[in-house]
Amino acid sequence: MREGPRAGAGVQYRKDGPIARVTIDRPHVLNALNRAAHDALAGVWDEVRDDPDVRVAVLTGAGSRAFCAGADMKEAEDASGLDYLTGGPPLGAGGLSLRRDLFKPVIAAVNGLALGGGFELALGCDLIVAAEHAEFGFPEPRVGRMALDAGITLIARQVPLKVAMGLLLTGRRISARTAQSAGLVNEVVPGEDLVQAADRWAADIVACAPLAVEATKQIALAAQDLPSWAAPRWFPRRVLEAVASEDAREGVQAFREKRNPAWRRR
Repeated sequence: MREGPRAGAGVQYRKDGPIARVTIDRPHVLNALNRAAHDALAGVWDEVRDDPDVRVAVLTGAGSRAFCAGADMKEAEDASGLDYLTGGPPLGAGGLSLRRDLFKPVIAAVNGLALGGGFELALGCDLIVAAEHAEFGFPEPRVGRMALDAGITLIARQVPLKVAMGLLLTGRRISARTAQSAGLVNEVVPGEDLVQAADRWAADIVACAPLAVEATKQIALAAQDLPSWAAPRWFPRRVLEAVASEDAREGVQAFREKRNPAWRRR
């Protein structure tokens, strides 16, 4: 194995033969992503895309508590979220959820919480293998935000609409087993077996013809591509109103102060 150039920026990258092993390495904040980590992941996916020796990537989080708990809100300077619409990660959560130029398969090995942007990151992968204790959810509405890195569209296209709306409109979490029943997760295993399970899927992919695999992914993405309004620089008027609202600022401030928000609908 060798270290990739992005190691040390909150992301670890190693090549293991034809497998790229990518780890979000910020366990002190449940692997939440700050802007540096988003950018580091985007750089890793560029390398995976361009490296002819890599056939498949496996993405996970450091430790056993979290795959990725979403955005590192404690580092956010603008509680209104308006900066995110104009300066957020251009390719979405972890440089992956809005990416359309990576045709090598990516497997999410979800080793714990996958919340908010972490859930979007998992949804942006082609396969999800989850530990039994993993949980998925979009807590954004509870702090006056939305899953704007394609989460709303990705979840609505991957599960029945009522299941998607139940997650998007409530901030509830679901277990790995429930996610598997809904069709979001390919396999659920005990936490200690997660790496081996992901490797089995990776081995099956490597056993296939690489050009056929990449062409298949390209066609599948084209068939389910995001609508124009999901592009990272264009949002409906209602979204702009929501992120500029007092409620958006109040939600984040309440989170930081560990209290319930007082919504004012303006």
